[in-house]
Amino acid sequence: AIPGRCVEWTEQAPIPSPCSKNQFNIWSLTRSVQDDVFFSVDVTCNGIPTIQWTFMSGVVSRTIGTWQPGVYTNITVDYSSRVQPYNNGSIGLSDLRLQDAGFYVVTVTETAGSSKDTGFVLKVNEVLYEDLQYLSVSALALAFLAVILMLAVWLLDKAYRKIAAWRRRTQMPGK
Repeated sequence: AIPGRCVEWTEQAPIPSPCSKNQFNIWSLTRSVQDDVFFSVDVTCNGIPTIQWTFMSGVVSRTIGTWQPGVYTNITVDYSSRVQPYNNGSIGLSDLRLQDAGFYVVTVTETAGSSKDTGFVLKVNEVLYEDLQYLSVSALALAFLAVILMLAVWLLDKAYRKIAAWRRRTQMPGK
């Protein structure tokens, strides 16, 4: 630990060195709709840092939450039921939606006022239930068509046998 600085991110998102002011790490994650994602960072500071997560996309920029580990936690209403903050700066976001795709930035500000950022790009893939529905409806339609064709063949066979029996009776001598 370097005195007076937010010094480290570990795991997936290492924090830039305090000496490099313009370095910014970006981590890319891909998940599917209704999955959960864990934005993993590990912040260690002298004193209690303020941790703020922000979501940005081409349409919107909004704060997800701000907290000081062990002091307070303030998660915005939009995310309160889906975000789990952790004292090390990480967050978990559950029940992903397509509109959750975008850029997530965590800013860690130490009590002296200096701050560091790192970011995550989250891509959210749509589960293609439509393809599964199309496949199941197609299979059901083909099965129905097969049943109709088998019924038609059975009825035609019955009709053929009755007609053949009737012809034999009508062609018999003595009638």
